[in-house]
Amino acid sequence: MANCNDLRGITAGFTALYIMLATGCGGSGAGKFQPHAFPVPDVPAMVTSMEDAKEYFILNYWNEFTDTSALYPCDSAVVNGVLKEEVEQALADWLAFVGSASPELSEKSMAVLFDRISACEARDTASSVFETVSSLIEKYLYDPNSPLRNEDLYLPFATRMASCRLVAPARREAYGYDAGMCSLNRTGTPAADFSFSDKDGRIRTLYSLNADFTLLFFSNPGCEACKYIIDELKSDPVLESMVSSGKVAVANIYIDEDIESWYGYQNIYPKEWYNGYDPNFIIRTDLLYNVRAIPSLYLLDRDKKVILKDAPDIRVFSYLHGIAEQ
Repeated sequence: MANCNDLRGITAGFTALYIMLATGCGGSGAGKFQPHAFPVPDVPAMVTSMEDAKEYFILNYWNEFTDTSALYPCDSAVVNGVLKEEVEQALADWLAFVGSASPELSEKSMAVLFDRISACEARDTASSVFETVSSLIEKYLYDPNSPLRNEDLYLPFATRMASCRLVAPARREAYGYDAGMCSLNRTGTPAADFSFSDKDGRIRTLYSLNADFTLLFFSNPGCEACKYIIDELKSDPVLESMVSSGKVAVANIYIDEDIESWYGYQNIYPKEWYNGYDPNFIIRTDLLYNVRAIPSLYLLDRDKKVILKDAPDIRVFSYLHGIAEQ
């Protein structure tokens, strides 16, 4: 069983890696100073449980890097004395921990990070900490192509950015729009219902589908990434069994205008799925869902509450495998 020493071992490994990287990359693009390693926090020995160690690690991760009592060089290659690529890797590592934490701890951690990088900007406007970290947060949590995208994590950060006077007015407006879109169909809330038509003109609603789980799959004909998901759901014996048994209903929905192309793609879609299109374009024009890119996957429970929101396919498949093993 894991304990808090496991987390200390992980942090020690990260620290060793960062020291090696900083030593090997110190000259190029770093000016006349030697970059230092990203300062990963040590979990105090008095923290004895894995749960408490994880919380301490998450909430104190940025303390030393954003310490406003000292000023470090910043340029295009170095952020607060740390190579920019190391800062990015450190953020990705941290987000992996945050993404596995409770919703309450995850939201708190995003607030803590925002407060700390804001303090750096208020202390020294020449610092690139605020600009760098906020852009990386957007890249990792909100870019449709990011494997770590997570609107539930991005929402509290975007909300704060939308009202932050350190952000230019146009960017505040953009963050406000993003926060509003992230508020749609949040995890744990009922998904928005809608009507869709199948190829024979029959009209169904999302809430009429009767299954323990509903996989809401926004797709386009000819989309290679969509075809990959279709093939995985058909070829993976666990996933295929969950669908064929009726435990999982797949609602494969097209929301754009080229209905002729959609009809021409019917032989690709499994017949046991609920394959349909939005005849009135309500999903897109009324912004019922924040479909920023295709494909987009939502996993819903029997009551149509959101379990996973616009989640990467590997995360959805892993979750369903976990259900099958129970």
